[in-house]
Amino acid sequence: MTGLEHWITVWAEKTRASTIPGVKVMSAVVQVLSAFSVVYACSDGNYDYSHHSSLPSTVNPPSHPLEWGDINIIHTTDSHGWLLGHQKLSSPEPNYSADLGEFASFVTHMKELALKKDVDLLLVDSGDLHDGTGLTDGDPAGGVNGQEAIPFFTKLPYDLLAIGNHELYNYSVTLDVYRNFAPKFKGRYLTSNVNITLPGSNTSVPIGNRYAKFRTRKGRKVTSLGVLFDFTASINGTSVQKVADMINETWFFEAIKEEPDLFLLAGHMPVGKEDSLDKWPLVFNAIRTLHPYTPILILGGHTHIRDCAQYDGRSMALESGRYMETIGWLSAKLDGKTKKSQDPKDIVFSRRYLDPNRVTYKYHTGIKDSKFDTTLGMFISRSLKVLAEKFGLNFVYGTAPHDYTIYQSPYPSEGSLLSLFSEKVLPYALSVNNTRSKVPNLIIVSASSQRFDIYAGSFTKNDQLTASFYPDRFLYIPEVRLSDAKKVVSALNGLSNPPARRQSSRQMQGSKEDDLQYVGEKYHAWFWDMNGHNDVERYVTTRSQTLGYVTKDSCPGIGDDTLHAPLAYYTFPKFVHSDVPDVPENAPIDLVFINYIEASVLTFLNKVQTVKVYDSSDIRLYSQVLANEALGIYAQALWN
Repeated sequence: MTGLEHWITVWAEKTRASTIPGVKVMSAVVQVLSAFSVVYACSDGNYDYSHHSSLPSTVNPPSHPLEWGDINIIHTTDSHGWLLGHQKLSSPEPNYSADLGEFASFVTHMKELALKKDVDLLLVDSGDLHDGTGLTDGDPAGGVNGQEAIPFFTKLPYDLLAIGNHELYNYSVTLDVYRNFAPKFKGRYLTSNVNITLPGSNTSVPIGNRYAKFRTRKGRKVTSLGVLFDFTASINGTSVQKVADMINETWFFEAIKEEPDLFLLAGHMPVGKEDSLDKWPLVFNAIRTLHPYTPILILGGHTHIRDCAQYDGRSMALESGRYMETIGWLSAKLDGKTKKSQDPKDIVFSRRYLDPNRVTYKYHTGIKDSKFDTTLGMFISRSLKVLAEKFGLNFVYGTAPHDYTIYQSPYPSEGSLLSLFSEKVLPYALSVNNTRSKVPNLIIVSASSQRFDIYAGSFTKNDQLTASFYPDRFLYIPEVRLSDAKKVVSALNGLSNPPARRQSSRQMQGSKEDDLQYVGEKYHAWFWDMNGHNDVERYVTTRSQTLGYVTKDSCPGIGDDTLHAPLAYYTFPKFVHSDVPDVPENAPIDLVFINYIEASVLTFLNKVQTVKVYDSSDIRLYSQVLANEALGIYAQALWN
């Protein structure tokens, strides 16, 4: 550990809500930090804030100040490696342009405000730190994904964290969390229903702690759990207990038996009452059986949406988006009444979904730009930039001529990323060094193969990793009639539960692909709802409004901190394909497809024709190029 890392660790421990001694101590530590920061971060000691300080004037401030209560929570979830913020200038990316360092500065100033107001302020995360950008997916070969980026979360004064499913897909990642990440939080990294079997033994132990009990700075007693949804796709060597079974465990009863001032539940689980994965009511009802009036605050995650629910008048559950596009705020004015004889009333709650950018942060902290960046914040920002350089994430493949979006442009169209990928990128990339390149083909790919938009300007290695994540291979069946190949596409798009990435998404997740597809479906449904299909009178578009999230949840009032006009949303098929070759309908072609739909392709091909019975022996590898490499190959050749 370097001298700077040691001092930052000391600072983070001292500034957690339960032990904050005061602003003077914090300031003293920050002064010491300043002696080290330049040496560690980069040789010239300068950090380029240009993508922040030169934000377009269209980044609007929040609509009104936050409502503070006796207990206040800043919430993050599903950050998925977006620690450098959203750096593109196309709308709505500037809304989410703050990096983790700027967030750390924001938290520092908010902690100071809480001290001045003499109220409690807690910082909580609900999991899925891994998988999503080059910082968490771009580690050199032989490394553990996220091993260098994720530790930056330990520099912030988190009071409570919960594990996500993306910490459970790779055993080396899970083991790293168990050995190196969870211990940093001294009992506050919670995995109530998640275990790991340690190497070389049959011992299964919690990855973090099952529960935590602590006192806030103001002395309030808190009991906390960290719950993961009923996840069935964890890697061998890990296990997730069903929530329904967890609440019958002896340790669970012992944890909730004593009444605290409030229950604070963090977990990677949606809060929507109609969501099949929302098992919060099981936990909630178990607590209510013993403590019918004790305040319960729930911080959820997983479905990537902004959402809020209340299970009764003395509880509130919040879910705060994805990809560092949302910072959640939850506050409660506690009345101290937990007995029926005290005639407890509904608690006054407030929730807000903040756009994470410097305009938002300065507005709510009241700090001017010249004084906003703390030494810790600047250290984190500099160090993340250095790490991005180390991983080669700034390597430019080419220059994207304009924006290509997944659902803000109709499919097919020039602005559709799905059109670009299926009609241009794959036909080119898969033809490179391919002896079959002269044979007419039809390429089929899942729309879920693309998970984030491409924006005009430099297209980097990091952009490729965020836009096209899956390392899928392409297979083919030779000499399939064009007419039959087209019928296979239609059959695939007619499936109510498409293969692999969707087949079990509406029941229980059975694979990583299923889980990712399930989240995509929930996010897209939410996006559709906000695009002119909700309470439009609340959001009359004006010239002063920028594009962004327009949230309607089931909690009272407006949750969005900054009011926006909704982004466009267009539907698209489950599977997209390359341009149909200009050959007769009965001409033989190569039917090319993504590897995980092999079984479905065979099934439908044998249904749409009777000339031949196809089986797995007819399938061959079409190209050595993986799906997550194709965009880079195309950009290097055609965007320069």
